[in-house]
Amino acid sequence: MNIVIITGGSRGIGAATALACARRGLGVIVTYNTNPAAAADVVGKIEAEGGTAVALKLDVTDTTTFPAFAETVRHTVQETWGRDTFDYLVNNAGYGLYSPIATVTEEQFDDLFRVHLKGPFFLTQTLLPLIADGGHIVNLASATTRVATAGVAPYASFKGGLEVLTRYLALELGNRRIRANSIAPGPIRTDLGGGLTDDFEAHLAARTALGRVGEPEEVGSVIANLLSDDNRWINAQSIEVSGGFDI
Repeated sequence: MNIVIITGGSRGIGAATALACARRGLGVIVTYNTNPAAAADVVGKIEAEGGTAVALKLDVTDTTTFPAFAETVRHTVQETWGRDTFDYLVNNAGYGLYSPIATVTEEQFDDLFRVHLKGPFFLTQTLLPLIADGGHIVNLASATTRVATAGVAPYASFKGGLEVLTRYLALELGNRRIRANSIAPGPIRTDLGGGLTDDFEAHLAARTALGRVGEPEEVGSVIANLLSDDNRWINAQSIEVSGGFDI
């Protein structure tokens, strides 16, 4: 059985991805930071459908915990699936912040940097020995790297950096047949950044060719499908999943 780790898998796109992957026969490890109950709920839903899942605690902003997390992953895959490695890493954990450039504090900037770029970089580095050859890394970017949206400059900047990192991962890990791609969601109905007000959702829907915002499941299914061997020749790409946002 192939195994996927999804960071921030307790809610939103991460939870939807976990369910979609389990329904395609993957073993699933979801990570959470502050809400173990939500992660347990995702695991319970997967198990209720006949799948296998485990929830592990991880703070992607604290790189000092990554070696211990890797050891926990090593023991988990051995005990749960009888494996020494896992196959897919989805760097999804994160949060949004709305603040114009003029009011962003250095602390806010640094926090966003740690969760959206530094964390994924060093977590991936730490887990590389455990990723099976022929595996796949998927980084969650954002349509805000293409469409400038006032108030999200730091977030979008680090997501842009993550897209660049994705290409370098594909280049440097190609000798192990490990693919790397990024998924760039457009406006999605999640609680990222506090969720969408009715007025803001209507505004975003009007800017989208299909006339609405997306659902987490519509991103999760794309990620799960991208991981499959059917897409083995897609590599070093950023794939926008936005329903045609600002085209």
